[in-house]
Amino acid sequence: MAMTAESRPWTMMDYTDESGATDFDLLVELGVALPFPDALTDGEVGVKLWEVIGRLAGLGVYLVNTDHLSDRELYERLWADVLREEPWSDAVGSKRERCTIIDMVGSGSPEEILEWLTYYADETARQDWVGEFLDEGLPDHLDPPFDRDRLLPSPLFCKDLSSFPSVDS
Repeated sequence: MAMTAESRPWTMMDYTDESGATDFDLLVELGVALPFPDALTDGEVGVKLWEVIGRLAGLGVYLVNTDHLSDRELYERLWADVLREEPWSDAVGSKRERCTIIDMVGSGSPEEILEWLTYYADETARQDWVGEFLDEGLPDHLDPPFDRDRLLPSPLFCKDLSSFPSVDS
């Protein structure tokens, strides 16, 4: 029998958060230590990052477009900004309703637009930006320096991703 969202034994933490707690707060409540990034060695930061990624998936929160960041850079962004953002009201709900995608190049900031154009955009999308949005020209395309995205947990059991909020970093 095929496993569906309805038949899957649920492993996500049973919670309904109406307090407006951030994902940082929820992780701490689960007992995840979130040390200041500079307190971690290079070896420790990778281990901590994967712990955070796994626990976020357990909360229905998934990361995308991370391959341009080192483990330390990603942990720093999560620790300092992304995990501390107030939750979207639509993202708060029962364990079966929450499926939040955090795009690490999706905030719309100039820096993240350039990262997206450099590492993730296809040539058609890149050319759409020439002249229309970019004053300084198109950055050269580069392959992302890291290979993490293919290993990230994915929201396989979200019913319809188009109905869930996307929280950009």
